[in-house]
Amino acid sequence: MKNLIILFCGLFLTFSCKTEKKETTETPEKEEVVKLAYASFGDKISKEGALTKEEALAKYSSMKPGDTIAVKFASEINEVCSKKGCWMKVPVSDSEEVMVRFKDYGFFMPLDSKGKEVVIEGKAFIKETSVEELQHYAEDAGKSKDEIAKITESKKELAFVANGVLLK
Repeated sequence: MKNLIILFCGLFLTFSCKTEKKETTETPEKEEVVKLAYASFGDKISKEGALTKEEALAKYSSMKPGDTIAVKFASEINEVCSKKGCWMKVPVSDSEEVMVRFKDYGFFMPLDSKGKEVVIEGKAFIKETSVEELQHYAEDAGKSKDEIAKITESKKELAFVANGVLLK
């Protein structure tokens, strides 16, 4: 009986401790690196569901001064405040652009963002901008004194208060 127990333990250890070396040809899975395509400013927003600039212009066309709508659209930056980045202008057609300011003056755009693609989300409205304000914006944009002096009439403007911006 003793010999049987020793034999059983020997067989058990032989088979349980035997390690097989399996050669694997599998390569370790590579992690996908996702690069951020957009820098985010203000509230976190996504580019999904953004209107084109032409669709945004159609929304503005149906508005009158005093109307406000929530909208998200994509365009590129035509101009940005050269002092702080506290406003920007984005086109919605060849002849129309939207003056974009930022909610509660809570964030600014990089000064070198002119020409870059953006997605903006917030409130669109039409407003009448005074001569003084138009001259101030012209000064911020680095316009000459002669160009600023030519601003003599208020203007109806397509305006936007962005709560979030994605900059490509």
